Amino acid sequence: MNRAASSRRNATATDGQPLRPHVSITPGRRVWLRFRQHRLGYWSLIVFVVAFAISLAGPLWSNDKPLVVRYQGKLYFPLVKTYAETAFGGDFPTPADYLDPFVRDRFSAPGNFAVYPPNHYYYDTLNYFSKGSNPAPPSRENWLGTDDRGRDVFARLVYGFRVSVLFALVLTAIGTVLGVLAGAVQGYFGGRTDITGQRLIEIWSALPELYLLIIFASIFEPSLLLLVILLSLFGWIGLSDYVRAEFLRNRTQDYVRAARAMGLSNWQIIWRHVLPNSLTPVITFLPFRMSGAILALTSLDFLGLGVPSPTPSLGELLAQGKANLDAWWISLSTFGVLVATLLLLTFMGDALRNALDTRIADAVKAGGGQ
Repeated sequence: MNRAASSRRNATATDGQPLRPHVSITPGRRVWLRFRQHRLGYWSLIVFVVAFAISLAGPLWSNDKPLVVRYQGKLYFPLVKTYAETAFGGDFPTPADYLDPFVRDRFSAPGNFAVYPPNHYYYDTLNYFSKGSNPAPPSRENWLGTDDRGRDVFARLVYGFRVSVLFALVLTAIGTVLGVLAGAVQGYFGGRTDITGQRLIEIWSALPELYLLIIFASIFEPSLLLLVILLSLFGWIGLSDYVRAEFLRNRTQDYVRAARAMGLSNWQIIWRHVLPNSLTPVITFLPFRMSGAILALTSLDFLGLGVPSPTPSLGELLAQGKANLDAWWISLSTFGVLVATLLLLTFMGDALRNALDTRIADAVKAGGGQ
């Protein structure tokens, strides 16, 4: 009885509330909790993800085709299928132009209707029925105006942002894999492998990247795939140095010696033990590498070495703003989107770096967060 009473007293806190059992937190969960303490970086992540999701759903709210059409008792879905003008009472079998006043009048007849997206323009839409000159300033019809070809600036910004982020994600993923692989092999095996790898990297990094881009752009037709391949050839070098340094430090730890004593192969030790403990610089640099990729694509497009027309691009819009200084809305809106994107990624990178550094995380926690 005394032991049972003592156990009940030990299981009860001084204020009468039962003690809760201690639950261990995984390292990934602990990093996420630290990341959430940095409010600026956390909200930057939310804004960036929401903006990217909105850009992926761009055709649903920025398109020159209706979402759904009801005409003479039948339903049509122009986003899914291309319909000829004859389907709506026209004379020509060509694809229907839903900006044509004739087609719109057919939809406004009794019993018919068309549900348009909020913005009635796609990134390459040319409104042949507009009576104004181009570039046109912001208006109710074109929220951020038009460029020198009559294309809607708002639509090109939405789709240009999507292209930039997708390009940055692909380029960052490829560069990260190559950088981790090269750095891991050099850092873990060391010796002649490390020296040979460093000399080869020094020779490779000495190649003029911009000149190679100019040469290949003049030989092949510019495309996103070509840019990804060319930039991936050099984008991994900086990261490999950090991974190499982490592997050189961690390969001498006791857990690596224990893994060798257990008979694990070198690749098993690299993958299971050394790599998870060397990922801090890799994860920390991801947002900054994405910023660099977006800036690279924007710069190449500005110079005319990037994606081909009419692919939407932030760099192409900046070039148009430079060529049309009186059309201030082109440069101002594009510069605002570019700066906001880079700032969001920078805030996310700072918060992620602080979350992975236990010393900074403890200081932030003591100070009540940012």
